[in-house]
Amino acid sequence: MIPSWILDIFAAIMLAVAAVSAARLALARPWQHGTSAALADIDVSHLLMAIAMAGMLAASLQTLPNGAWEVIFAVMTAWFAYRVIRDTQVSGVRALAGGHCAPHLIHAAAMLYMFAAFAAPAMHAPGGMGMSGGMSGMGTLRLPFLAFAFALILIGYSIWDLDQISGPGASGHYSLAATRTAPMVPVLVGATAGPGAAPVSALASGSAGSAAVAGAQPVDAAPASAYVRANRGVLAPSVATSCRVAMGVTMAFMLLIMI
Repeated sequence: MIPSWILDIFAAIMLAVAAVSAARLALARPWQHGTSAALADIDVSHLLMAIAMAGMLAASLQTLPNGAWEVIFAVMTAWFAYRVIRDTQVSGVRALAGGHCAPHLIHAAAMLYMFAAFAAPAMHAPGGMGMSGGMSGMGTLRLPFLAFAFALILIGYSIWDLDQISGPGASGHYSLAATRTAPMVPVLVGATAGPGAAPVSALASGSAGSAAVAGAQPVDAAPASAYVRANRGVLAPSVATSCRVAMGVTMAFMLLIMI
């Protein structure tokens, strides 16, 4: 039995992630600026996953029935699987380790597994995953070895993300944004460039050779998107990565306590 206050803390963290993700979408306004789904999908997935996990952790925060969440995360898993396939065609197996979509594929698949494999006790509430007392009264997951495997992978990605945020190379982090006229365009989306660093406009290039930038990742996005033009404050890449770390840790915790 997990103390309810611990579950409440994790639920509060998920609500914070949902709020930050919603703020990022509102500020970037991808529906107005033409930002491709390759960038907006991060915040949409974070928003939906955070809402779902908050409802799993605290029964009072439940929103949609289990069947609806299964459909949502099945679609999300298929979408990120498609994105990972596209990434691997550009970067090879490196896309599975540090690509744009591989961690999100694992997150979506883990959420789908939790809803589909949940073995609820006889007295569970009919509309949601938890009982009236939240996860402290929940059942277990079918195929527990999958839960353990997902938890290990999630922890691994969370450690990798933390290293990207705080590691020695964090100040020089780059990612790739594809344009309509060039297959790969490196764009600086990390911290402020240091002295002598080339401006963003000088980094943009249509040549395939320019794609070999340290830490580069393939992303389909319009070069003038709000995510690239305003990569500071709540729209900073480190904010999205921090949300992913919070969700990865929370999701691993949930999987382990339901084994």
